[in-house]
Amino acid sequence: MDSLFKLLRKVLYGISVAAMLVMLAIIFMQVITRYLLGFTFEWSEELARFLFVWAVFLGSALIMGEDGHLAVELLPRLLAGSKPGFVLNVFINLCGYVFIFLLITQGWKMTETMSFQEAPGLGIPMSWVYIVMPVSGVLMLLYHIKDSLKILRAIREPKA
Repeated sequence: MDSLFKLLRKVLYGISVAAMLVMLAIIFMQVITRYLLGFTFEWSEELARFLFVWAVFLGSALIMGEDGHLAVELLPRLLAGSKPGFVLNVFINLCGYVFIFLLITQGWKMTETMSFQEAPGLGIPMSWVYIVMPVSGVLMLLYHIKDSLKILRAIREPKA
């Protein structure tokens, strides 16, 4: 199972880095063409924006898998090892499921809603942009299940 998560990490990292590099190249090209040649490609700003959205959502899933999200940890650290700390940890985990469920369901609704609209510069369906929301939600869900299994192991195997 760990090898699957390592592969997923590499894929997400690669896609995120590639999206950021392409976005940087497009923006650089856009600045050069605007100020030196007096025009811009109509699709360039749009593509850079869409790549940014994808990089943010896939990067969020990647960071979740590495426990790198910003968190307020004062209370969990103060309560660590105690029964209230464990209950708080379970509550936080359940809140994560609520957020992920909303991301997947509402992201899917947005994707369906925007399926009729086309991006004016690129001419692609806007659903291609919005699909990253439920996709990243499913990826986050995989990582969150992994974290939940750690909590379940802690319940089964209490420390001596």
